[in-house]
Amino acid sequence: MINNKITYKHWGNHIGKDVFLFKIQNENGAFVELTNYGATLVSIVVPDASGKMGNVILGFDSFEAYLEDRCYIGSTIGRFANRLANARFAIDGKAFNLEKNDGENTNHSGSHGFHARIFDFSIQNDELHFHLTSPDGEGGYPGNLSFDVTYSFTEDNQLQIHYTAETDQKTFVNFTNHAYFNLNNGASKIFDHQLKIASKTVLDSSADYIPTGQIIPAGPITFNGQTIGDCLVEAKLKGFNTFYVFDPSRQGDTVAVLSHPGSGRRMEISTSYPGLMLYTGDYLEHSYEPFDGLCLECQFFPDSPNHTQFPSTILEPGEQYKQYIHLKFDIQDQAI
Repeated sequence: MINNKITYKHWGNHIGKDVFLFKIQNENGAFVELTNYGATLVSIVVPDASGKMGNVILGFDSFEAYLEDRCYIGSTIGRFANRLANARFAIDGKAFNLEKNDGENTNHSGSHGFHARIFDFSIQNDELHFHLTSPDGEGGYPGNLSFDVTYSFTEDNQLQIHYTAETDQKTFVNFTNHAYFNLNNGASKIFDHQLKIASKTVLDSSADYIPTGQIIPAGPITFNGQTIGDCLVEAKLKGFNTFYVFDPSRQGDTVAVLSHPGSGRRMEISTSYPGLMLYTGDYLEHSYEPFDGLCLECQFFPDSPNHTQFPSTILEPGEQYKQYIHLKFDIQDQAI
């Protein structure tokens, strides 16, 4: 089936519901593929410096492989991205207990997360819309939540992701996408990727990645264009699972640039969110190995419901949640 540049085909069936594979292709031959299972990004295929097309995210060739995945590869994350300490929060003095799926904590909303849900879809004006209704109490979260994520892909190779949500009860929400990027078409690990982040501070966190509430200088893990590998060596780290707080004084909404000198590919990230989680894929498994890809998850602060000093993630009845993530792919002129 086709609507302008969006096509789709049947890809599988799960719990009695149809799963589809969608393709959004622009006039230059670049394209993205998605599925309504988890509103998931399956591939982003863009040219390198020589014009050769290649996929710059990790993904799978079959729907069944996504059912086996435990690394949230390409998935939409909700109702609440990242970790919540002790798998609980309170609203107006009332405690809400969530599923513990990461030790004593919850991560990416547990087994009821959006990554494992089949979304309804519609195609409107070259935009692919995924919709989901999350009922009151699902995963322990209050409120009937109406959630939409919209994907579009421009002629200049910009993937635009827009989130909206509404609720009938006060609740906490935080959505992101969990794509793993490898700008070298997966031909090498991510150590030689150059990264720049518009941040000089990070969240101080415990050994299990729960924020202490303090925002501290990034110091040796400040990314100003060096490679992932060099930064790991300098900081004497085995990997990154670090939340960067964007500089409020930055110009515009560009927050990060990822480049791969060998292929010439470059990705510029712009967003309305206040920070991002850098994860270097240390625990990738099965079809992939550690450091095959890295995540740059734009989102609100992890565990923010339990830290009143963090930007608020509360959503009230009558309000509309609106956030976006834009990924612009082009060719690197020179080292960033």
